[in-house]
Amino acid sequence: MSTLPDPRRAARLVPPSTVGAGLLLAGATALISGLSVFVNASAVKAVPDPAVFTTLKNAVAAIVLLGLATAVVRPSDIGAIGRRDWGWLTAIGVIGGGIPFLLFFSGLAMASAPSAAFIHKTMFIWVALMAGPVLGERLGLAPIAALGVLLVGQALILPPLGIAWGLGETLIALATLLWAVEVIIARRVLGRVRSPIVGVARLGIGLIVLVGYLVVSGRLAGIATLDGAAWAWVVITGGLLSGYVATWLAALRRAPASQVSAMLVLGAVITGLLTTVSKGVLPDTTIVGGYALIALAVAAIAWIGLRRAAIGRPAPQAT
Repeated sequence: MSTLPDPRRAARLVPPSTVGAGLLLAGATALISGLSVFVNASAVKAVPDPAVFTTLKNAVAAIVLLGLATAVVRPSDIGAIGRRDWGWLTAIGVIGGGIPFLLFFSGLAMASAPSAAFIHKTMFIWVALMAGPVLGERLGLAPIAALGVLLVGQALILPPLGIAWGLGETLIALATLLWAVEVIIARRVLGRVRSPIVGVARLGIGLIVLVGYLVVSGRLAGIATLDGAAWAWVVITGGLLSGYVATWLAALRRAPASQVSAMLVLGAVITGLLTTVSKGVLPDTTIVGGYALIALAVAAIAWIGLRRAAIGRPAPQAT
């Protein structure tokens, strides 16, 4: 019996090749992101070393995505990848799945939590600034206005007050910029390489970087100290991460990078709603206003993207 993927079965697992499908996938990514942030708040208490936690979580996600790739990717898809694209896949793994995590967690240990959160949440701005000149994405006044409203909503939720810039903030900013660069590179590569392959490369190559860091820093032994509850959290959060990466790359394959990155900010609203339900206490009106602005801005960005697609802007090929 052949062990190769059934093309008909694989086709049923692939979303349509439309911008609308890409925006829906971006919405799903935001939902997963919001849930992940909420769950990770409990998980980090069970696995106190953030480097160990991130490495194991990424390992679980890499295994899940490898299984997905086995189901939908043909050997010919891998064979068609050129040497140049293998280089770009390696870059995605290093600057997306490896180094930024180390920079971010190192900076988090030195910076204040509000500073870290606000700096990281500005990533959609950097993606939008790069997407125009590098990817040729046309923004226009309406999308720029929507991005401005999105930034205001972020500032209401995470006020950038009292931020004292130091080494920690610098490391977090570098991590954020690297993740933004990864988005631009991935958008380009996804035009030629199927998204499950890109996902496996991102987490698999990044995992090599993270494990190397644990070895060099002498923290690899920390894995042996984890109990059953900690491993359960690792599996849960790793599963969520695999869903995030899979839907995010599939969305990025179909819709413009600036739109996808902006829509991911909706995850903050999801986290806020889950936190409100779990605590049973409503946030203050300023934060509620921030959530409302984010929701309105994301809806506007999605509407603009769908309208542009409806008037004839070409959609990429599905993968």
